[in-house]
Amino acid sequence: MKKTTLVIMAAGMGSRFGEGIKQLAPVGPSGEIIMDYSIHDALEAGFNKIVFIIRKDLEKEFREIIGNRIEKLTEVSYVFQELDDLPAGFEKPEERTKPWGTGQAVLCCKGVVKEPFVVINADDYYGKDPFVKIHDYLVKDHEAQKEEDICMAGFVLKNTLSDNGGVTRGICHLDENGKLNGICETFHIVKTPDGAGSETDEGIIPVDMDSLVSMNMWGFQPEFLDTLEEGFVSFLKEIPEGDLKKEYLLPTKVDQLLKAGKASVTVLSTDSQWFGVTYQEDRATVVEEIRKLVEQGLYSADLINA
Repeated sequence: MKKTTLVIMAAGMGSRFGEGIKQLAPVGPSGEIIMDYSIHDALEAGFNKIVFIIRKDLEKEFREIIGNRIEKLTEVSYVFQELDDLPAGFEKPEERTKPWGTGQAVLCCKGVVKEPFVVINADDYYGKDPFVKIHDYLVKDHEAQKEEDICMAGFVLKNTLSDNGGVTRGICHLDENGKLNGICETFHIVKTPDGAGSETDEGIIPVDMDSLVSMNMWGFQPEFLDTLEEGFVSFLKEIPEGDLKKEYLLPTKVDQLLKAGKASVTVLSTDSQWFGVTYQEDRATVVEEIRKLVEQGLYSADLINA
C-alpha cells in the first residue's frame, strides 16, 4: 500500500474561542474531540501516517488527550511550530507574538513527511467524502510535469457557514476543466435572509451560496515542502519593517504559484457538510451535529475505544 500522510495543523492559539484550547475540547458522546473523527475518516480512506503540528508548550496535554491513543492505531510523528523557528539569517522581531501562518506550519513537516500528504485544520470537521477523494487522487499515477501537482477539496459555501458570526472563506474560481484559476479570500461572510453576504464598510455584498470554497484541505506531493521553504525566505525578506502580524499563508502561496504558472490545482468538489469551532458558541452546534452522525450510524458512540 502506498504511503500517504495526514498532516493536522493544531498549533493555533484559538483566540476567538475564548478560554481553553479549542482543538482539544470534547465534542463526542464519549469525550471525542474533532480530530478523532478526522483521523478515523482519514485512516478509513487509506491514509496510514499522522503528523501533528503543535506548539511545544502543548505537547504534554496533547499527547495525553489524543496523541498516545492514536499512536496505537497508526504511525504518528510530531512537529513543532514556533515563532523563532526561522531560516538562517532571520530573527524573530522581539515584539512579535502572532504565529507565522499556515505556510510555516506545514513547512515544519520538512524532513518528516516524505510521501504524498493531505493538510487539514485540527478544529474542522470535513466529513468522509473529501478524505476518500483526496487519498484516491494522491495515490494514482500522475504524469511528470513542471508544475506543482496539487489538489484541494472544494466545499459548497452554504455547507460551511456559522450561525454565530462571520467567517472568512477562500472562494474558488475554476476553469472549464475544473482546475483552479485562483482563490479570492472573502471576509466576514454571514448568513442573510437571501442566502449569504460579506459584511463590508459599504454594507453586505451578496455571495453565491453555491460557490466552491477552500477549507484549507489540500493534497500535496512531498516536493511541495521545498517550494514552501523557498517561499518562506522570500516572504520574510519582503515583510515591511514594523509589521508584526503578516502571515505566510498556504492559500496565498498556492495562489502565487498559480498566477506564476508553477502549479496545477485540481478541485475535488464535495457536498460534505463542514462544521468547526471558530467561536465558543459553535461548540454546542458541533456536539449536536456529531450526535446526529452517531445516530445515523456513521460513527460509533464510543469512537475512542471502537
